[in-house]
Amino acid sequence: MAGAYELILRGGRVIDPSQKLDKVTDVAFSGGKVVKIGDKLAGEGAQVRDVSGYIVTPGLIDLHTHVYWGGTSLGIDAEAFCRLSGVTTAIDTGSAGPGNFAGFRKHVIEKSQVRILAYLHVSHAGIYGFDKRVMVGESEEIRLMSPVDCARVADENRDLVVGIKVRVGLHSSGTNGEAALDMALQVADEVGMPLMCHIDHPPPSYEHVIGRLRQGDILTHAFRPFPNAPSTAQGTVKRAVLEARERGVLFDIGHGKGSFAFKTARNMLANGFEPDTISSDVHTLCIDGPAFDQVTTMSKFLCLGMPLDKVVAASTINAAFALRRPELGSLKPGSVGDATILSVKTGKFDYVDVVDEHLTGDRKIVSEGVVIAGKWWHPKRSNKFKAA
Repeated sequence: MAGAYELILRGGRVIDPSQKLDKVTDVAFSGGKVVKIGDKLAGEGAQVRDVSGYIVTPGLIDLHTHVYWGGTSLGIDAEAFCRLSGVTTAIDTGSAGPGNFAGFRKHVIEKSQVRILAYLHVSHAGIYGFDKRVMVGESEEIRLMSPVDCARVADENRDLVVGIKVRVGLHSSGTNGEAALDMALQVADEVGMPLMCHIDHPPPSYEHVIGRLRQGDILTHAFRPFPNAPSTAQGTVKRAVLEARERGVLFDIGHGKGSFAFKTARNMLANGFEPDTISSDVHTLCIDGPAFDQVTTMSKFLCLGMPLDKVVAASTINAAFALRRPELGSLKPGSVGDATILSVKTGKFDYVDVVDEHLTGDRKIVSEGVVIAGKWWHPKRSNKFKAA
């Protein structure tokens, strides 16, 4: 049909776990949405990009990032990161709290070509003291917990706020244990949103934290190293972890600077316990390693034996489910017109975790291109996929 399509991705291997689809075909976009998947699609005036030999997935979702650039010391530039990492939706996890979310919205989110959604921190100023020389656990300062304002700001910004964030553990809540978790759970109940909970060193324990989480809540840093790892010394999955999954708690990777270990991942995967979502937790202190970016984090799981389709699912449809945003993470007609073009290189690649264990992997997932809102989005780099 003449004029039906604005952009066609031609001849790529389309992997879309939301449709259980893995085949070489075309994807067409128009009006900012996916409009059709099929062979030899054609339309007068459509821009056609030949992506044969490459993989086309729904736009990748990084469920754990810190992109309040300029507003917090840990924030990175979302567009620069997403362009290189194949991410079309970056989820900021608590960089901002109710006291500074308005600035995050106006100066970063609304100006970004990349979609940015946010978990709102229950702390007044979010994660305000996270730097190389200044490290202050915001949940340690109970005077700055702001549940009333957090509920109000979350309710007023439901178009962008997807949940509530809290950080608990020795480094983030000190000797206050789970006091901040108590407040965050109340806020999440009040506004009817899921909670994302960070965990680091005890106290509190991993088991205690997940015991408090509800169906649809997310534990991030789920495959962290000892102490507070989800697996036992014998390599089995802790009973409390299995029970939490049974009742619907979601487990997110959130790699970051200190929260992902190959040993833990091997134990969990050997027991058939795959993460619900794979995310980078990218910020200023880990973007140059050990996390680097989303595709590097995905590559680590591919090299640990997780099938490619499941790695893609953990960065697309599973993340959309956690966000309760069914229009994302899929190439079904009518879905948001985001797509990522990937390749999987073979060779010997060095990967490192947060305890400095190195893994030599035989594959590497590479971001080759991005479509956002039905438009090809790589104006600032050389383009191998020339328009036909």
